[in-house]
Amino acid sequence: MALAFDEFGRPFIILREQEHKTRLRGLDAQKANISAGKAVARILRTSLGPKGMDKMLQSPDGDVTITNDGATILEQMDVDNQIAKLMVELSRSQDFEIGDGTTGVVVMAGALLEQAEKLLERGIHPIRVAEGYEMASRIAVEHLERVAHKFEFGLNDVEPLVQTCMTTLSSKIVNRCKRSMAEIAVKAVLAVADLERKDVNLDLIKVEGKVGGKLEDTELIYGIIVDKDMSHPQMPKQIEDAKIAILTCPFEPPKPKTKHKVDIDTVEKFQTLRLQEQKYFDDMVQKCKDVGATLVICQWGFDDEANHLLMHRNLPAVRWVGGVELELIAIATGGRIVPRFQELTPEKLGRAGIVREKSFGTTKDRMIYIEHCANSRAVTIFIRGGNKMMIEETKRSIHDALCVARNLIRNNSIVYGGGSAEISCSIAVEAAADKHPGVEQYAIRAFADALDSVPMALAENSGLQPIETLSAVKAQQNKENNPCCGIDCNDVGTNDMREQNVFETLIGKQQQILLATQVVKMILKIDDVISPSEY
Repeated sequence: MALAFDEFGRPFIILREQEHKTRLRGLDAQKANISAGKAVARILRTSLGPKGMDKMLQSPDGDVTITNDGATILEQMDVDNQIAKLMVELSRSQDFEIGDGTTGVVVMAGALLEQAEKLLERGIHPIRVAEGYEMASRIAVEHLERVAHKFEFGLNDVEPLVQTCMTTLSSKIVNRCKRSMAEIAVKAVLAVADLERKDVNLDLIKVEGKVGGKLEDTELIYGIIVDKDMSHPQMPKQIEDAKIAILTCPFEPPKPKTKHKVDIDTVEKFQTLRLQEQKYFDDMVQKCKDVGATLVICQWGFDDEANHLLMHRNLPAVRWVGGVELELIAIATGGRIVPRFQELTPEKLGRAGIVREKSFGTTKDRMIYIEHCANSRAVTIFIRGGNKMMIEETKRSIHDALCVARNLIRNNSIVYGGGSAEISCSIAVEAAADKHPGVEQYAIRAFADALDSVPMALAENSGLQPIETLSAVKAQQNKENNPCCGIDCNDVGTNDMREQNVFETLIGKQQQILLATQVVKMILKIDDVISPSEY
């Protein structure tokens, strides 16, 4: 630690508990930060692209996650270093905003840091590097606007949407049935999309999974699935044209809020108490019958007697349904959630074409399907798979595909994938560097080199010769002036991504470049790290 001296030459200490803190300053601090950022990017580099590897993460309580999704890998990794935490935040913000491209954004930031390290070693000031990066990112984003293609899609012509979703799913574990998964995702988004406002509320799409069956059995249900069964085994399993009462009050006799005790000293008193309770239940069930309900969905439990009565009055019921599911059922069926029996009216009932209970396999697992609803704005994607990890990973993949479809409805511009957009930006940024006098042009050139890291990683993960492949594609782009040439990961035999139908959303790509640049600028501006030392 640096000691300071007063005017009489006596040393005094500036920081409290100075001996308990470690401090890195100047270039050392920047190098330490950069190497932390690069370490995180190196982990994710291998899981980029259609041939990317999966990571297996074990949480402290023994749960195992196998995933290819950048944001999930970083969330589950217990990162201790502060700079590495910034990288985790970076992929999380890409996940929240765009939903796809979480791996690419971290790889990009890692490459920018690597290039910055070389510039700092040459003695260029970090602020000048950061400014150069800022200029370069602006050039790259504008260039993406120029090479982007708009494509039109309607409710009848959804092929472009499906193709783009297939690109997203091709790097995931579900890529063997990516066509059907992409179609399911697109149909689900179009079912809840508001095309006039160009808005999609993904909360209306519920993703449920059940172990058993195979991936191909995954289906889209225009309605809601509830992972419960009828409260009494003898209730009907299928109800046509159901009128649904959605209740948040329990089928139980009312209890006073205060502490109470009932003294019963004769048989007659006990009889009256029992009759009173029975009358409560009778009234409750009768109220539901009077408004014309043919199915009761309740958030709480039933007393056995109430269950028995419901069964005798043939009013099927489902109990212990969660709050979120109740809301979705209310949205789908157009019903209202009723907090008290006194408030039940026929207008508050939801309507559904068919409610059925379906059992799976040899296990006694049953689920209730509520379909053909009055307002089919709530849909469910029901995933089947061989094991729990497979289902969890499929859920994450479907989420990415849903986000891509949503982004395309918001903004229907696309760029071509396979690293072609990055190579094209790299050429544009390289050309623009000559127009900038001063030290910044070194940083702009470094930015162009960093952009090549994504296609390089793609080639590496596909088992191709990285440098050779990249320079061949770059030369082809320069010669033909065609921004659609990318890395041929799947060995189709052509580098033209238009023929391979590999698309990415424009806003996703722009967001990647902007977010990566922001984080790198932030890391470069840190020149002093004071941390409590570990004992």
